[in-house]
Amino acid sequence: MTLEDVQNRPDARGIAIDQVGINGIRYPISVWDRDQGKQATIAEVSLSVGLPSHVKGTHLSRFVELLHDNAGELTQRTIPGVLAQMQERLGSHTAQLSMSFPYFLSRPAPVTGATALMDYTCRFRSAAVGEYVAFSIEVQVPVTSVCPCSKAISDYGAHNQRGLITIEVWPRFDDDEFALIWIEDLIDVAESSASSPVYPLLKRADERHVTMQGYDNPVFVEDMVRHAAGILQSDSRLSGFSVQAVNDESIHNHGAFARIEQLPPETVSG
Repeated sequence: MTLEDVQNRPDARGIAIDQVGINGIRYPISVWDRDQGKQATIAEVSLSVGLPSHVKGTHLSRFVELLHDNAGELTQRTIPGVLAQMQERLGSHTAQLSMSFPYFLSRPAPVTGATALMDYTCRFRSAAVGEYVAFSIEVQVPVTSVCPCSKAISDYGAHNQRGLITIEVWPRFDDDEFALIWIEDLIDVAESSASSPVYPLLKRADERHVTMQGYDNPVFVEDMVRHAAGILQSDSRLSGFSVQAVNDESIHNHGAFARIEQLPPETVSG
């Protein structure tokens, strides 16, 4: 029995579709880990292609097949090949892949060395137009910030709050591959820009150390993004970046944020 391929019917409306595909699918994958080589995690993935105006629909099952075939490693080394497979198997000039996932690091406390896992939300975004490929890495890093103004005007103490620094970078593409950027590199940049890192496990001696470290290094959101941007600007591996700091203010009924962008000529959409 032959079943009709309805997606291949012609469409007479003459309107092309920029992106059509699947999203919200969670799948186990492996990504690079600076210390362990590879790390297994679970990503929420979006895969899409452009659809010509004369074609009725795309073949959604092929996206799942491609994801399954490549889940053993989805990194800046393999993603260009995945995009090329999408273009070929789905007959499209363009392809997009985006995935967000938790990334875990073993973090020792600063004094006692008590160790536990810390999770960071990461995202890879990539797109291909013909042979041109763009790729970016994003990481969200929780931090602590102490207000310089509060410290300067108070007789004692200073208000502090949890913050979130989000860094997205576009590695340079040379010799048919992207420059190697470790997720840990970006975490280091973010934490060095704050009053203090956030730790998964602290004993009393650690809590004392972190509290005083933050008090000795007060920063506004403006300070955090400028410090991070200064490091990223000097990194020759990058063709562009964005950095944003957000404070969940502890004594105000609002948040505070600052953002700096130095984007490459072509950025990834989606």
